[in-house]
Amino acid sequence: MVNINAGGKNEVSYDAIVIGSGISGGFAAMELCRKGYKTLVLEKGRDVKHGEYPTAALDTWELPNNNMVTQEERAAHYFRQQRLGWWVNEDNKHWIAKDDVFPYDEDQRFDWIRGHHLGGRSIMWGRHCYRWSDIDFEANARDGIAIDWPIRYRDIAPWYDYVETFVGITGMKEGLKQVPDGKFLKPFGLNCVETHLRESIGKAFSQRVVTQGRVANLSEYNPKVHLGTRGQCQTRDRCWRGCPYGAYFCSLSSTLAVAAETGNLTIRPMSTVSEIVYDHETQTATGVRIVDTETKETHEFFADIIFCNASTVGSTAIMLNSKSDRFPNGLGNDCGELGHNMMDHHYGMGVSGEIDGFEDKYYKGRRPGGFYIPRFRNIDKSTERKDYIRGFGYQGSASRTKGDRTGGIAGFKDSLHMAGPYQVRITCFGELLPYHENRMYLNHDKLDPFGLPTVTFDASLKENERKLREDGVNCGLEMLDAAGCKNISSYNAETAPGACIHEMGTARMGRDPKTSVLNKWNQIHSVKNVFVTDGACMTSSGTQNPSITYMALTARAVDYAHKMKNRGDL
Repeated sequence: MVNINAGGKNEVSYDAIVIGSGISGGFAAMELCRKGYKTLVLEKGRDVKHGEYPTAALDTWELPNNNMVTQEERAAHYFRQQRLGWWVNEDNKHWIAKDDVFPYDEDQRFDWIRGHHLGGRSIMWGRHCYRWSDIDFEANARDGIAIDWPIRYRDIAPWYDYVETFVGITGMKEGLKQVPDGKFLKPFGLNCVETHLRESIGKAFSQRVVTQGRVANLSEYNPKVHLGTRGQCQTRDRCWRGCPYGAYFCSLSSTLAVAAETGNLTIRPMSTVSEIVYDHETQTATGVRIVDTETKETHEFFADIIFCNASTVGSTAIMLNSKSDRFPNGLGNDCGELGHNMMDHHYGMGVSGEIDGFEDKYYKGRRPGGFYIPRFRNIDKSTERKDYIRGFGYQGSASRTKGDRTGGIAGFKDSLHMAGPYQVRITCFGELLPYHENRMYLNHDKLDPFGLPTVTFDASLKENERKLREDGVNCGLEMLDAAGCKNISSYNAETAPGACIHEMGTARMGRDPKTSVLNKWNQIHSVKNVFVTDGACMTSSGTQNPSITYMALTARAVDYAHKMKNRGDL
């Protein structure tokens, strides 16, 4: 049974505190609770119970305004999200933090999508899960960029195994060195046109592989492995509304549910963490200080182990605001890198086209993921580019469009029962380099509604990203042409960091305390009982969706903290 701590002004002690309840925070809580630690999870937003998903069972015609949020509402509450016109809809707006309630500032544009509620963005994430390889972990050292990662693939591979088994990842084994195979459930399968793409693109370009998207949806359900409140995917493709079947990985149905079963979990929602409290004598953190999101009262909670999983920006904001005589520039910020090296994946680029010859074929259900084309640039000497470093990958799908909608109202009604041609859409995701000047910082002269300094962003894409984007679009056009598509079009609308919702960096891992905030165990170099295992820890961004790596790093870090505790080092 989960206990909701509403102790008012009482000072409460726990074995461990986890800040944040999303993908990495939920995993930290589960791992700690299963190891016997009385664990407090602090969530900035409201409490949500698994199954309390208000639009999960609604059809589009049952939603207001054909699922579109009015311009007036966007302008009043989601004014920055208007830049991403597709993102805020009637079916998911209750999961998206309002800009007028949770403001932030920009020196340069940053599109920050947040979910302040129990479960965080694990409710509405894209669910694509791809392992990193040593091509990624060695990239900075190879290219002479930023600093080297303190770990390699062999260090995290067994933790990928562990996490993937619990989470449930569908996929096809391909034997590719840039995206190692994992512990896969059976794939949902490519449809007829996607199979054609796999064959034709593979024939034309030997390095380019069209494979099933590796997604955290249970294509098959094993109750002995997929613990929590979970079931098999119903292929409804309404995932970002919240899944009442627990068919995709989400903190509410998975990690937090398992943590609650141990009896060791306490959750305190509506708790905005303002700082981690540092004790100069012990040289450790003693706990955290929060502002109650509703009452604005201040409370303190204490623990021997603290996991900071408030998201890349949230965790770093807390650390920057955690000042003391020992750390005048923020907790653990001896190197001066805290807040710097902000990354994301940049997108807003892709291609589309139509394809003939499959008019007699259709498909069943709405799969939770389409196809994936892993990175094929700069992975070895034969694929090396001279004009830019790193690479990009693609996610896409092929589906049948509606029939001909000409002929007035009668023709439109008839077209609703007709299938038009197959259309292929491919979106390109590119790697953003870890530039020191790309940063976030706190404006102490401008306080937010909770009395905390305002998060301010100063980050942008640079020349390497622009050259990468151009090649990414051109390669997409080549592939559709090779597949025999017609009416091919492309787009390359340069997006700002944040738009891909894969923000990373700002409290990077490294070997040297002079150049990094965290060590190879995700532990603050100078504060041994504080661990940061969300996106803030990343030293480079890779091209793959990062969440499965956060989870693997989290499980690994909890295991290390537990061993330290047993040795008496924590």
